Amino acid sequence: MLPTVSKGRSPSHSRSNPVFPQYLRRLVKWQQMDFEYTFWQMLHLCTAPKVVYQHTKYHKQTKNQWARDDPAFIVICSLLLAVATSAYCAAYDHSAAHSFFVVLSVLLFHFLITGAVVATCCWFLTNTYLREEAPNSHVVEQRVEWLYAFDVHCNSFFPLFVMLYVIHYFLSPLLVAHGFFAVLLSNLLLMVAAAYYHYLNFLGYDVLPFLERTTFFLYPIGFVIVLTPIFILGGFNPSRYVMSMYFSKHL
Repeated sequence: MLPTVSKGRSPSHSRSNPVFPQYLRRLVKWQQMDFEYTFWQMLHLCTAPKVVYQHTKYHKQTKNQWARDDPAFIVICSLLLAVATSAYCAAYDHSAAHSFFVVLSVLLFHFLITGAVVATCCWFLTNTYLREEAPNSHVVEQRVEWLYAFDVHCNSFFPLFVMLYVIHYFLSPLLVAHGFFAVLLSNLLLMVAAAYYHYLNFLGYDVLPFLERTTFFLYPIGFVIVLTPIFILGGFNPSRYVMSMYFSKHL
């Protein structure tokens, strides 16, 4: 169960935060983006994610904020997602207009809009229920930045993207086939990707020293593990289901 809302704290006064406007301005100034560091982060999110969040602590010490001030990660992730979706369209679609719709919908709904919703929920949850009680009124109150919550989603999304968009693409002839093996392989791939997503989500909030009971973010992994054999025994193929939503005429 979640802890009750923390009481006894002095309410935090809203202060203007110049980070977000600067973040948006840098979206159109690619010369200021650190792409080398972004690719380093992406690699280590797949191999050693704790190292990435160790660097997040250094970022807090030097920039006095947990969130990135560089939009390069979102830009690169969006471009890679668009390229991967275009590859699916090239293989399974024959309409340029429909392909454009698929790429746009995947980019917006699979990544940006879903990410904003997830980040908002986690931002509200952590600030409302998971912050530690301040020992006295003289301690500076810390809160999870919304932009940091979105960063955590983006970090968690990238390995999921590698598994469910890239690896899935090369295995798609097997995954969308009929039969038990396709159902088994598709569900196992989804289980690993979803579990790793929630594990990285946990790491992102566990690194914040003012949060407690962050193991709450590991609970969805249990649901994933329980649902996977149910889907397998029920013959549900998530790959075929999702692919048929976009390319039903060509499966």
